[in-house]
Amino acid sequence: MGALVWLLIPLVAAVGGGLWSSWANRTRKVRGDGPELDGYARFREAMERSHTGAGGA
Repeated sequence: MGALVWLLIPLVAAVGGGLWSSWANRTRKVRGDGPELDGYARFREAMERSHTGAGGA
C-alpha cells in the first residue's frame, strides 16, 4: 500500500502541472494596438501637414 502512495505523488504532480499549464496558456482578451496605432497615425498626419505647408524654404 505504501508503494501505491509513492506512485500517486508523481501522478498528482503531473495532473497539477497539466492543469497549471492549461491555465497559463489560456487565451486572454488582448486590447490590441488600436489606441497606439491611432496616435501614431495622427502624429504622421500632423507631420505631413507641417511639411507640405512649408512652401519650399
